[in-house]
Amino acid sequence: MIVDMFLAAAAVVLFVPLLTGYAAYTHGRRFWLWFGLGLVLPVISLAFLTVLLAIRRLDPGERLLDEARRILADDEAQAARARVRAED
Repeated sequence: MIVDMFLAAAAVVLFVPLLTGYAAYTHGRRFWLWFGLGLVLPVISLAFLTVLLAIRRLDPGERLLDEARRILADDEAQAARARVRAED
């Protein structure tokens, strides 16, 4: 029973740092840095990361870069499919 309580407490304590680290990692930032910040300043680090990501999303240049990356990835996938068809 004490182990269950310990695991539940650990899950509660690590939820925000894991969420912060995962959000940072999926947007190209360092997981361990944001995980550490989430451990030290849980709510503040999550709010700060949210603001940073929102600013990045609202920047027209970043949106154009994201669109260009998506177009290039689609083109590379299409070229790879064409190479596979040519080999058959």
